[in-house]
Amino acid sequence: MNSLQIALRVLRVDRRTRTSAILTAIGVAVATGLVLLLATLPFATQHREQRALWQGEQFYSRGSDGPAKLVYASSKDFFDGQQIIRVDVALTPGTTAAGIPLPAGVPQLPGPGETVVSPALGRLLQAHPAAELGDRFGKPVGAIGEDGLRFPEQLVALTGHTPDAMPENSSQIAAFPSGKASPDSLLMLLSWVGIIVLLVPSLVLVASSARLTAARRERRLAAIRLAGATPGQVTNMVAAETTLSAGIGAVLGLLISPALHGLASFVPWAGGTWLASDFALPVGLTVFIVLAIPVLVVLAGVLGLRRVLKNPLFATGGHTKKPLHWWRLLALPAAGLFFLVAVTTAKDSDSGGIGMVMAGLFLLVGSAAIVGPWVTSAVGGTFVRIWRRPSALLAGRRLRDDPKGAYRASAGIVLAVFTGSMALTLLPTFEAMAGGGRSFADSVLYVDSDGQHAGKIVDQANAALQKYGQAEKAVAVGEVYLVRGTAPNRYGHKALVMTCADAVKLTRFGLKPENCTGGPAVLGDSALDLAQYKLATNWEGEAVAPKSGTRVEAVHYPDSDLSGTFIVDPAALPDGFALKDVTVVAPTTDANREIVRTALAGPAAGAEIGSRDQRLFNQQSELGDLRRVTVIGLVAAGILAGCSAAVATAGSVMDRRRTFGALMAAGTPVRVLARALRMEAALPALVATIGAGIVGVLVGVGLYSLVDPRGIVISPWLLAPVVLGVGVALLGASVCTPALKRVQAEPLADE
Repeated sequence: MNSLQIALRVLRVDRRTRTSAILTAIGVAVATGLVLLLATLPFATQHREQRALWQGEQFYSRGSDGPAKLVYASSKDFFDGQQIIRVDVALTPGTTAAGIPLPAGVPQLPGPGETVVSPALGRLLQAHPAAELGDRFGKPVGAIGEDGLRFPEQLVALTGHTPDAMPENSSQIAAFPSGKASPDSLLMLLSWVGIIVLLVPSLVLVASSARLTAARRERRLAAIRLAGATPGQVTNMVAAETTLSAGIGAVLGLLISPALHGLASFVPWAGGTWLASDFALPVGLTVFIVLAIPVLVVLAGVLGLRRVLKNPLFATGGHTKKPLHWWRLLALPAAGLFFLVAVTTAKDSDSGGIGMVMAGLFLLVGSAAIVGPWVTSAVGGTFVRIWRRPSALLAGRRLRDDPKGAYRASAGIVLAVFTGSMALTLLPTFEAMAGGGRSFADSVLYVDSDGQHAGKIVDQANAALQKYGQAEKAVAVGEVYLVRGTAPNRYGHKALVMTCADAVKLTRFGLKPENCTGGPAVLGDSALDLAQYKLATNWEGEAVAPKSGTRVEAVHYPDSDLSGTFIVDPAALPDGFALKDVTVVAPTTDANREIVRTALAGPAAGAEIGSRDQRLFNQQSELGDLRRVTVIGLVAAGILAGCSAAVATAGSVMDRRRTFGALMAAGTPVRVLARALRMEAALPALVATIGAGIVGVLVGVGLYSLVDPRGIVISPWLLAPVVLGVGVALLGASVCTPALKRVQAEPLADE
């Protein structure tokens, strides 16, 4: 009879071994499915970007690869807080639409005054008046298919023009942008973090399942070893038994991965969801993952046989575990000191020293495996010394006698809570930092131009606003520099050229009407000596003095990011001073913002129309994605760790079936034993969670200090790891009473 036949025979006749094998297979299936999902994320983002290459968000003109056939420009527009990708095109003279290869999903090349839109944008065009949205693009003549969209909900417009109506920043190219897209670097990093954070509790679940009948299997293997089996034969038996359950689990994980991919397609990232086809993994990598995880499980099972192989008598008779030494407690302070030194060095290092910081993080995570069992043993010792209730004494003795086994079930949650606490420390602070951007008020829309075209844009925009019945007016705001010294060693300040009355309405400088009395002025957060400053259109350009009699007034700015920017009244400019960079600015209200945007869109001819709240769009979107991923990862890790704790608790009961049976036979109530088991299962989980949470918060503070020396923002989300630990403890403790009743129902003689 070979090893596989023996393994099958054991599975047929031993119900507990069969249960352990089933749970091991489930754990391997979960681990395989999660790794297959997380490994696809970089490829999924690459597939997304590949479809959207023609939209030109990452396009930079580097010269033509052939005769120029297409005048091309890409920009971002917004409607009701949603981003629209706008692609403006025109055929060069002598080129026909038939000579332009179309990207996948684009049905036709629009002519002047025509547009091809995505289905989601088409629905918006039908649901809103033309003055709010439709007049920005032209007549819709077709719909872009999914093959041409980054995600199904994406808003995209491909708009046709004549060459002379294209934006100033247009490029002449031979065809639509193409090539090979790159994956999202942030999601690639998060996928690796997720593999580690979720794979650890998955493997702990596998280990807990494998240990469900650990004592029983050790006795069986030791008996076979004493009967004359060689170490190789015993090893082959365990390898065959583990390979059977792990192999079935890996195949199940492969089979459930499409369902996981389907669920993942509903999770938004970077503004939208996914296509099911995005989650396609190369065949070679899929085969490697499906084979690698069972191999790791089998190796872990074989390595656990060392005691049985070396001394089978020792295995059958039991042994006294050595007490843990106090020096284990030094691992965490040592790792923390290394991390602190690494962070301090990184602050002062020009190269960043990120490698040392990452090494410090690794040491901190690794130190938990050393410190955790010692803390568990210390808690058990405290119970034994202080508490006198029978359940507390039983739980304390168990924690004291086998702290590694008691802590092992909770080890899976440590990494997840550590990473989650670190993220939940950083994210609220980064969210509070979000801001900056232009000096204009949040409700103001603006489009950048130059001195040659700004006047035309202002006139056409105001005509459109009058046509739409709006009282708002667009104005031109110039950009100059107040400089000292001679080029190229000049220094000074940036300034906006606009009237004080316009600055009161359109900017965030906090100016009031009383600041506008007294004639032309230079307004800023400090009172400059204008005798030492001159005006220039750029840092290297010719500098001239402002008009004599221009006053200077210092104003308190409400926002620190405005510091160093000044307001120069147009009347203070010397005669003949020509502005080079000009921004066309228009105020809006909540009711007419989209109408004003539409009025600017036509004269801007595809140039991007922005506002301060739009500049925050990418920041808030990215922070929302990170927050969502953190919560999903914490919940998933908590469920896995809770299942691991539950299986480990059941395994602990099964391993000590003789002991519990004897205690019950001696008259010990089941409720006392159940209370002891609940304490034994819950305490290590709470200790591990709270400890990992505190360390995660401290590490988050250290990492944030690399970016900003100011303090962090405390958020109620920091309590999430504690709630997670309570949940894991409750899941682990939930199986105590059923497992004990199962022991009570079986005859003690069965052992």
